[in-house]
Amino acid sequence: MRDITYPPVIVTAKLLFRVLGQRFQLSGTDHVPRTGGALLAINHTGYVDFIYGGLGANPSKRLVRFMIKREMMDKAGIGHLLRSFHHIRVDRGSGLQSMEDAKRYLEMGEVVGIYPEATISRSFEIKELKTGAVRIAAETGVPLIPVIVWGAHRLMTKDHPRDFSRSRKTIAVKVGEPMYPTGEDPIAESEELRARMAAMLDEVIAAYPEDEKQPGSWWTPARFGGSAPTPEEAAVLDAEELKERAAKRAARAAEKAAEKGDK
Repeated sequence: MRDITYPPVIVTAKLLFRVLGQRFQLSGTDHVPRTGGALLAINHTGYVDFIYGGLGANPSKRLVRFMIKREMMDKAGIGHLLRSFHHIRVDRGSGLQSMEDAKRYLEMGEVVGIYPEATISRSFEIKELKTGAVRIAAETGVPLIPVIVWGAHRLMTKDHPRDFSRSRKTIAVKVGEPMYPTGEDPIAESEELRARMAAMLDEVIAAYPEDEKQPGSWWTPARFGGSAPTPEEAAVLDAEELKERAAKRAARAAEKAAEKGDK
């Protein structure tokens, strides 16, 4: 693919990381192949995960084509930029097209980034995974590589104010050994992927700089002494959010119906 905007934006982003005083812990980056298709399965804790998830492929000199929700890809300004990076548009109401696009990219030898949790984890733990990642990897024969991004949620995530202040924050990116799903049992293979990602997350949190570990911090999982919601509490919050969204959609539909009736 022809990339005009992607490389210079990466250079600019790295400069911005320095300006913000960010530190990085990168590990396992050699697991990303230098050639050929590969699917990166990345955990999802915040809105800027994709910016840092791509760093895992940077040492291999690969650009990652992320699967990003339609609302972001269609947004004025930022959407145009994301489309210029050849990212993949995901419509949650109908994911078939995005899966086909991802498979096409992989067969072309591209590296694709997917969020198998589908939505941000409010507990910052690994949620139950959708089976799309293992099915795409199995159908294309590419390696499925687990990736953990930790610390980016401190900048921008659900239920918390943005914090892009120039304060020392460490972003950890850990790349795991590749899996080669067969597709014979997508549910079991997705659970294996989830277990690997959960174990990697524990390792990343344990290795996080001691001077940044704050007892009771909102961005740390409850079982590590943080004040983040437990997975069970997060599930309740997610359900409430979905209910509110459904109510808003119903209200908008009612308004449109009323407008048509007035004409």
